[in-house]
Amino acid sequence: MRIVSLSAVVCIGLCGIASFASAEDAHTIIAPDDVKWAPAPKILPAGAETAVLFGDPSKEGLFALRLKVPSGYAVPPHTHPADEVVTVISGTINLGMGETADRSASKALSAGSFFALPPGMAHFAYFDEETVVQITTNGPWGIKYVNPADDPQKSQ
Repeated sequence: MRIVSLSAVVCIGLCGIASFASAEDAHTIIAPDDVKWAPAPKILPAGAETAVLFGDPSKEGLFALRLKVPSGYAVPPHTHPADEVVTVISGTINLGMGETADRSASKALSAGSFFALPPGMAHFAYFDEETVVQITTNGPWGIKYVNPADDPQKSQ
């Protein structure tokens, strides 16, 4: 019995090492100068740019993307279908919670700040300066605007 238990532990350990080795082979490294910006998807208000760093936001699974917005940009109240984990890379995001964009109830989060929101939590954002945030979550990514008329795709 003792030999079987030891064999099981050795087998599990070797499987773990094999998994670790394959994860290492599939690594991603992107230096700041190598970030490739493109126009943001039309689900966001015009003027933003995105760069997918890892994964595919349109498919199931983990992904990381950066969102760059100009000064004066705003995203009306909305929700997401999965957790939204955000780090402010540069600039400042003014983040507010709730179904109405009450700017007096927002909080300014400068570079280095972090926030995480659960699925379905209504929030909004506006920006007084060019800002870059990094969003890490599970796909497929989506936005549901509290007021359907705020959806930029409706006006196209």
